[in-house]
Amino acid sequence: MSSDLISELQVRSVFPMSGTEVDCAVSGGADSLALLLLAVNADLKVTVWHVDHGLRETSNDEGEMVCKVASDLGVKAHSVKAFVEDGPNLEARARDARRKVLPPQVLTGHTADDQAETVILNLLRGSGVQGTAGIGEPHRRPILGLRRSETKELCFSEKLDPVNDPMNFDPRFTRNRIRNEVIPLLAEVGGRDPVPLLARHANLAGEASGILGDLIKDLDITDVRSVDDNSDPVVKFAIQEWLSDKIGLPPDSSSINRVLQIIRGEIKGTEIPGGFRVDRSQGKVKFSVNTKISQETD
Repeated sequence: MSSDLISELQVRSVFPMSGTEVDCAVSGGADSLALLLLAVNADLKVTVWHVDHGLRETSNDEGEMVCKVASDLGVKAHSVKAFVEDGPNLEARARDARRKVLPPQVLTGHTADDQAETVILNLLRGSGVQGTAGIGEPHRRPILGLRRSETKELCFSEKLDPVNDPMNFDPRFTRNRIRNEVIPLLAEVGGRDPVPLLARHANLAGEASGILGDLIKDLDITDVRSVDDNSDPVVKFAIQEWLSDKIGLPPDSSSINRVLQIIRGEIKGTEIPGGFRVDRSQGKVKFSVNTKISQETD
């Protein structure tokens, strides 16, 4: 791998120092294969992880392909099964299934296009400044500075045939409609590619979130008395950080407002989308899984 293209993309990627042991999640799509190629080119000690959700008849073949590519590159690979059934909340359930089987600090092949989609998605969910900072844990996303078209070009240059997941075009999923309808419309209306603008906004929002995070680092919103003297905007920011950590993505604004009501003693409890609950008891705020809702959506 000595092409000019991989050298150019390497400069715009952010990998750990040479020799670092890393885990890479590789689905077989162009983005994750590009992640693998660049991680190997960066002289990292790579272990590949492929997760088979069993959603396609070809999923086992895809896992074998990933393992072969890894073997050809001289790195270890694991293909693990985490089956999920098609149906309601599929994206969330598949994401949760992956988290259970992948190493905690696994690197993923999210690109600038994914970042832009996430900014719009979180705007539509009312997730505030933290949501528009885009994809969480950017240190685990080394190729956020690359475009999806570039990962495909890299695979082509290395004679790899990426998996084309038909679910990426399924209009049931909001992200797909943002990708295939909203962003092209924004490009047409604005007369320019919106992805760099949205990615830049994510970086700025991330910086702002870091500054705001310093204001709340000593707050414990699970103890209502400890936040009595803080203003609602500060407490709401702390709630967003707390819920994001619990549910794995930025919460919607209505959930944040209801948890604020709990902290202020206006209500005793509330449901949070995704099958969760927040309740207040003896001055303490507690997060839990709503077992009944969780079972209904499985």
